[in-house]
Amino acid sequence: MATKPPQGDPVQDAPKVAERKRTAAGLPAIGHTLRMAHQQMGVKRTALTLLSVNQKDGFDCPGCAWPEPEHRHRAEFCENGAKAVAEEATLRRVTPEFFAAHPVSDLARRSGYWLGQQGRLTHPMYLPEGADHYEPVSWERAFDIVAEELTALSSPDEAVFYTSGRTSNEAAFLYQLFARKLGTNNLPDCSNMCHESSGSALSETIGVGKGSVLLEDLYRADLIVVAGQNPGTNHPRMLSALEKAKANGARVVSVNPLPEAGLERFKNPQTPKGLTAGTALTDLFLQIRIGGDQALFRLLNKLVLDTPGAVDEEFVREHTHGFEEFARAARAADWESTLAATGLAREDVERFLRMVLDSERIVVCWAMGLTQHKHSVPMIREIVNFLLLRGNIGRPGAGVCPVRGHSNVQGDRTMGIFERPAPAFLDALEREFGFAPPREHGYDVVRAIRALRDGEAKVFFAMGGNFVSASPDTEVTEAAMRRARLTVHVSTKLNRSHVVTGARALILPTLGRTERDLQAGGEQFVTVEDSMGMVHASRGRLEPASPHLLSEPAIVCRLARRVLGAEDDVPWEEFEKDYAAVRDRIARVVPGFEDFNARVARPGGFALPHAPRDERRFPTATGKANFTAAPVEYPHLPEGRLLLQTLRSHDQYNTTVYGLDDRYRGIRNGRRVVLVNPDDARELKLADGSYVDLVGEWKDGVERRAPGFRVVHYPTARGCAAAYYPETNVLVPLDATADVSNTPASKSVVVRLEQSATD
Repeated sequence: MATKPPQGDPVQDAPKVAERKRTAAGLPAIGHTLRMAHQQMGVKRTALTLLSVNQKDGFDCPGCAWPEPEHRHRAEFCENGAKAVAEEATLRRVTPEFFAAHPVSDLARRSGYWLGQQGRLTHPMYLPEGADHYEPVSWERAFDIVAEELTALSSPDEAVFYTSGRTSNEAAFLYQLFARKLGTNNLPDCSNMCHESSGSALSETIGVGKGSVLLEDLYRADLIVVAGQNPGTNHPRMLSALEKAKANGARVVSVNPLPEAGLERFKNPQTPKGLTAGTALTDLFLQIRIGGDQALFRLLNKLVLDTPGAVDEEFVREHTHGFEEFARAARAADWESTLAATGLAREDVERFLRMVLDSERIVVCWAMGLTQHKHSVPMIREIVNFLLLRGNIGRPGAGVCPVRGHSNVQGDRTMGIFERPAPAFLDALEREFGFAPPREHGYDVVRAIRALRDGEAKVFFAMGGNFVSASPDTEVTEAAMRRARLTVHVSTKLNRSHVVTGARALILPTLGRTERDLQAGGEQFVTVEDSMGMVHASRGRLEPASPHLLSEPAIVCRLARRVLGAEDDVPWEEFEKDYAAVRDRIARVVPGFEDFNARVARPGGFALPHAPRDERRFPTATGKANFTAAPVEYPHLPEGRLLLQTLRSHDQYNTTVYGLDDRYRGIRNGRRVVLVNPDDARELKLADGSYVDLVGEWKDGVERRAPGFRVVHYPTARGCAAAYYPETNVLVPLDATADVSNTPASKSVVVRLEQSATD
């Protein structure tokens, strides 16, 4: 039987701490998966739902964007994917009666965990100006309210249209079309806060802002470098791919400030060996200081250049540009400054070099640990330099692999969710739909928050996500949202963004991935793009959580008809009835989607073209892959301070908190913990179990404080600390962003630790 949601917020003021784990998955993962699934869905619904996840005729997991193998297990999901599915397919419901019983002022005091545990939203809800209770509203009236506010704006650029990575390709294409028909490119998305740095670096250097490998390339690699990533929690099915690569002879180097159980040993619950001994994954662990990765790869490049015969001179000559300038910069790298920046031992770097020189095919994978620093873009460019030197882009078993965090975040960008759209995309949109889309760049996430703060944006519309909790500088973000005239959230479940509102607010409940989508044209499916550019169908199987839900495409189409008027010549009603009509238009606008409907009908879908991977063609400004030569940067830490990275617990997916434990790190019953190296803690006189306030320090002089964190002595890199977000987003200044990409620098926050008043 499914259980009822918690009535009160759990007390989290005394987290329990045990020894960290050194293996991931196995029998404990099975137990945790089934327990959480049963709590949310009950036994029968658990079986019906989980056996459809990531199947060719099923639905795409609403969690991470890791691709599916061609030959799939009957249970093709991980522990955290099962948690994501269970929370969406839950039997718990948030009805109008719930909102009548809970004023917004009360909900605003609740934790994000408690809000999310209440269940699925069932009705459109409206918060009138000055009211403290949401009230039910018809869909027609809801669209009228949005239209009232949008048509009252002095410019379309006073509206912001945000997108979460869960949004399907069809909904994303319609959403950007509506925004541009309205007249704005204000289309920020969650990529702005995660892999924008990857896209910026890769677009400049190889001409495509996506990874260049397929799953089969990992299986064929000689060496896989996993940098700034914790796949055991954030992309657990990646561990199966690493296990298969290891069986094929690959070696794995992990570069990370913290040891992570998933990269130490993986117990694959699908195999007898996995339920017993498991597989050791990492051959070399480089425990790097936060932000030292550019320095590491710069020195590595120098050492490769200095090794006779190590450079693929034919590839460099035929396919690259800027080598001489890069080589001069790389040869200036030195051991002393690199070891200071990285905290590594010389012998470990030399061992890494030997592994590189022994490997013909190399893949480098990374995630937020590389993308959320001031110098993230040059850091990733340096990784591209590393791969170009030995010809490791554009051949099987080699390439760049930025691992996307949300299930269709890459597809949304492909569909045109971007505040700085390419002229070629706008040209195609204009040819197809016969209107002149706006050409001026719009707001990304950080600029959207500034615009709301400064009164330059007045309507905020979110297609999914939890914008308030995902964004940096929590107090600034919340104050900015409260200045809006109207905030609108298309959502499946309750979250904090629903209780930090503008003068008026709407919650528009939508279908989840797990649910059947029945429109006037029959049962529909949607499509998604995974982290490696594979596009495939997703078909929900469950009955909708409420008869009052609309799909995301239906919401966009009805809103567009109401706002743009009957005279608008886009066939919104046809698009709502039959998503195949949307895909026909996508096929004529977005390169690589030709004959979309026929190709996506094939089981498993299709791979999008990728010029560097497929034909060693680099569509950059120079027509070749570009070496770069940026100065080496790394964070410099004042005495008595620590460098904090924000991260997830194992009971968490992005801002969604499933539970209060972090099993692999030994944390139970609480999230307000800060992981500190024992030697640093002794120097700072911080006992294990003491309580501190985390106080951010930045050049603006503003005190940003996160109070009441339990100190946990933990084997982090020296000078480095870690704590969970969104609780620590309050410490990330809005203006502390990556150069070029403008991504919040959430992985390198200078903090001091002060004894808590309540300790």
